[in-house]
Amino acid sequence: MKRLKLYESRDKMIDLISDNYGMLQGLGAFGIRLGFGDKTVEEVCQEQNVDCYTFLSVVNFIINGYAPKENDDRISVETLLGYLRASHRFFLDFQLPSIREKLRGTLNQEDSIARLIMHLYDEYAQDIQRHMKYEEKTLFPYVESLMRGEQPPKYNVEIFSKHHSDTTGKLQELKSIIIKYLPHDGLSNNRLTDTLFNLYNNEEWLGNHCNVEEQLFVPAIRILEKNIAADGVMNRISDIIKGVESCDKVSEREKDIIICIVQGMSNKEIASHLYISVNTVITHRRNIARKLNIHSVAGLTIYAFANGLIDKSCITSG
Repeated sequence: MKRLKLYESRDKMIDLISDNYGMLQGLGAFGIRLGFGDKTVEEVCQEQNVDCYTFLSVVNFIINGYAPKENDDRISVETLLGYLRASHRFFLDFQLPSIREKLRGTLNQEDSIARLIMHLYDEYAQDIQRHMKYEEKTLFPYVESLMRGEQPPKYNVEIFSKHHSDTTGKLQELKSIIIKYLPHDGLSNNRLTDTLFNLYNNEEWLGNHCNVEEQLFVPAIRILEKNIAADGVMNRISDIIKGVESCDKVSEREKDIIICIVQGMSNKEIASHLYISVNTVITHRRNIARKLNIHSVAGLTIYAFANGLIDKSCITSG
């Protein structure tokens, strides 16, 4: 049974599981192997390369409904992504097929109600598969892009959150039909009871899974998106600063050359005006282009005006 307490890193992992055996599947989803003895949660997480804060955040949320503050950036998106992916695999590859086999083994396939129950279960399973495959193909790759520092266009976590629907409706209907309308003898009653118990556990597990996505994963993605957006702003500011710094790197003689170029002088005219050789003018022009990454007269004109080397009267209309 669940024990309502907030678990901490110094608590023993065996105590956490003994108090909350439903978290056994969660251990597997985090990649935590059994056989950890009397070690603390922190020791087990460190040994098995699991982010302890993220693990405890999921545990305390599922057990107590306790969620970290909205702007808590300590949750590891990478760890949470791995947990959700492994949970999908457990659900799609093991739990759904296992429950289906139990239903088939319990129900009389010649009975029309039994066939309808199997049909309803298959519809439920297909809904879950579509739901999880969307996350696998769309949401999870998007999050991986964010983790690489990339912001893909035309998608964000709000699109996912807006369409993240409850998938337990058909399951609730299925349980109700079995309990209310399916006749059975003593042996099949035991089998059905066992199957119903699995269906109820399935519903609870799926509800916890969806809530972890909404209350932990989505807020963590929002923080990641904000950080990338902030990095983009800082990069643009850095580019502007670099542009200003490049102006300082242009020598006084090079500024003279720029003014002459903007005024429409040829290399020979610039050389005569500044009492230098044509080859020296060419060298200066090459250095200016390299420093400013500007290779056109129009570009140099804009640069000269923006940096106060000329005024509007010097800009020719031709």
